[in-house]
Amino acid sequence: MKSKRRKARELAIQVLYSWQISKKIVLFETEKYVIEQNKKYSLDKIYFHKIVTGVIKNIFYIDKIIKKNISKKKNRLDYIEQAILRLASYEIIKRLDIPYKVIINEGIELAKIYGSNKSHKFINSILDKIITNKNNIKIKNF
Repeated sequence: MKSKRRKARELAIQVLYSWQISKKIVLFETEKYVIEQNKKYSLDKIYFHKIVTGVIKNIFYIDKIIKKNISKKKNRLDYIEQAILRLASYEIIKRLDIPYKVIINEGIELAKIYGSNKSHKFINSILDKIITNKNNIKIKNF
């Protein structure tokens, strides 16, 4: 059985994916819809809301962090990979209560479920670089 936070991350990826494509979705309504469609699952709704709004609120800063640690152009990333990297980067910088190993593992698992067949290796590599270079990130801007 999946943890409540794992389910929150999965649903957050879906919302972020939709937001990345449309940029016009009404966040509150989308969150409400996703929760309603998944009410049979155990879900940490507070965490879900915090990570979705946290990523979107800090999107430009998060994208700068990703861009510094990636060789591909950000706009050439698959939308799913981009959503996973954005979510995990937010957790690395903002959620100090979550061990890095957990964040990387969650990112890898999400990539295995939703990404292409080699996405998990790519996600692992980028998240590892972000963590390695974390001391160079200016937290005050976040």
